Amino acid sequence: MTIGLKTPSSDYIELILAFPPRPITCEAELIASQNRINSILDRRKLTQDDRDYLNVLGILVYDYEEKHEPMPLLKGIKLLKALMVEAELSEKDLVDIFSTESLVAEVLNGNRELTVTQIQKLAEFFHLSPAAFLE
Repeated sequence: MTIGLKTPSSDYIELILAFPPRPITCEAELIASQNRINSILDRRKLTQDDRDYLNVLGILVYDYEEKHEPMPLLKGIKLLKALMVEAELSEKDLVDIFSTESLVAEVLNGNRELTVTQIQKLAEFFHLSPAAFLE
C-alpha cells in the first residue's frame, strides 16, 4: 500500500525558497519568522499554500517559545483576577468567600489584603494550593 503524498505546488515551493522554515534557535530568528508570518497575513486572501506554510512557521515559533519564553507565574490577586476571567465569575460569585461584594471589590482593587481564611476558601473554591494566593 502506498501513501499518497501531496506534491507541493510551485507557489508553496516559492514560499519555502523565499524563507526556508528551520528550527528557531535565537531571538533574531524568532523575530524574522514572526515578521514573515505577519507579511503573509497582511495579504488580502490567503491560499491553501499560504495557510500550510503559516502552519509550519507557527509550529516552529510555538516550539521556540515553549522552550525559551516560560509563562509568567501569577500569584495572589493577579491570579485571582485571571481565574475569575477564565471562569467568567463576577464579584457576586465570590460573596460566599468574602462576605460582601464591596469587600471583594476592595481586595481586587488592592485596597485590602487577603486574610488567611479568605486564602483557604479561595484555595478550596479553585482547587489550588493556598500558597498560590500568597503574594
